[in-house]
Amino acid sequence: MTPREVKDPVMTQKESVPECCCKDLQGQGCCIPDSLSDSINLKVTSGTTFSEEQAMPAETFTAKQPSAPDGGWGWVVVLATILILALTLAFPSCLGIFYTELQNQFEASNSETSWVPSIMTAVLHAGGPLCSILVEHYGCRFTVMLGGLLSGIGMAASSFSQTIGQLYLTAGFITGFGCCLSFQPSITIMGHYFVRRRPLANALASTGTALGLSTLPILAQYLLSHMGWRGSFLIFGGILLNCCVCGAVMRPVLPRKRKEVQNQSHNQITGKKDKIAQVEAKKMSNGLPSHVKHDTGRKLASFTLLLQKYMAFDLFCRNKRYQIYAVGVTWMMLGFVVPLIYLVPYATDYGMEQSKAALLLAILGFINIFMRPLAGLISGHRFFSGKYIYVFSFAVLVNGLSDCICVISASFNVLLVYVVAYGISMSFIGSLLFQVLMDTVEIQRFPSALGLVTIMESVTILIGPPLTVFISCWDIM
Repeated sequence: MTPREVKDPVMTQKESVPECCCKDLQGQGCCIPDSLSDSINLKVTSGTTFSEEQAMPAETFTAKQPSAPDGGWGWVVVLATILILALTLAFPSCLGIFYTELQNQFEASNSETSWVPSIMTAVLHAGGPLCSILVEHYGCRFTVMLGGLLSGIGMAASSFSQTIGQLYLTAGFITGFGCCLSFQPSITIMGHYFVRRRPLANALASTGTALGLSTLPILAQYLLSHMGWRGSFLIFGGILLNCCVCGAVMRPVLPRKRKEVQNQSHNQITGKKDKIAQVEAKKMSNGLPSHVKHDTGRKLASFTLLLQKYMAFDLFCRNKRYQIYAVGVTWMMLGFVVPLIYLVPYATDYGMEQSKAALLLAILGFINIFMRPLAGLISGHRFFSGKYIYVFSFAVLVNGLSDCICVISASFNVLLVYVVAYGISMSFIGSLLFQVLMDTVEIQRFPSALGLVTIMESVTILIGPPLTVFISCWDIM
């Protein structure tokens, strides 16, 4: 028999291999049976090569998606996420320090002033779908850096506001959207860097919110007393620009691809992901009645696919666990952020010094700093494996009941007890909020699932603080 020569694109040497049947394969090389087609995948042993003329599937030349590092550079990403959460999620709470100052400056009512932190917090959560689009097209690193730039510009511009309406635009919409672009991708990339240690990583990252709660109110109080609210907003704009630095270290976890062979078989597989989307769109279009198979029908099908991809409406309809999670978290957010905004104004209205009221927020932050990692370690124990949802639900129940402590008295000691109870339950909620969602949906659908949840909860976050003012005014009347 004549030898049959094959070449490996990676190898440079050639080796002759005799043509024989599979049962006659020897340990020196890989033999090619006559009955098999040239495109079959073969196991390459030492010294065996393949010819360039033979068509091989693209998967042979494309490295598989690497598993999560579960450490290494991932801990740098955790540190960056901690700083981002400290500067974004915790930032609306420190606006309560400026509440009275803004009310006097613009001669605004309680309701009008409360819209500033409400809009900022709502936009911070509502920008999820657009944030998912930017993450898919440009990656987490670019999106986080863009968010840091927008939030810094928004706060700097708000220092020049002359009306409360201008403050809604600059501090509310621009800064809130910038914080959204920094916050959500930092959570998303955590799921790519960690799998086995994900509960611990999420708990450590969530301490960023606690770090911000413990430091930003004290810093805001110091800046307000020395610089005024305008100078404070300008300085906070510069501080928020540090999100760009944190985003720069969030390098993506991407597969390294080998050089692809340019042939017909390979070209059919290149762009596989895009073709799947096209096939799905075509199927949806073919399923439409004949009288709507025109531009309107195609646009409707494309819009439906877009909603499924970035807002997970299909997941919300099919997955009951995700449905309950989304509705429950949305309802929880109606009152969850209210204490963070109104704790300081509530205490000062009853005669407490503003420095002591700001100290209560700082204590709340310090409790979260120590409790969130502990909550992550406790929930990560094998006893709670697969039971995160029960721990999370119990923490939400305790958090809601803790608000009843405020009605006893507005003294420092009573509010301190309230802060401790609220802080411990808040620690478990913060450390498990995203972990429960990651366990509820596939990690590939996590960005779109998070986008829909943030859209839903932004509605209750927006109306929560003004609704609190309305209820308090109605109770007085």
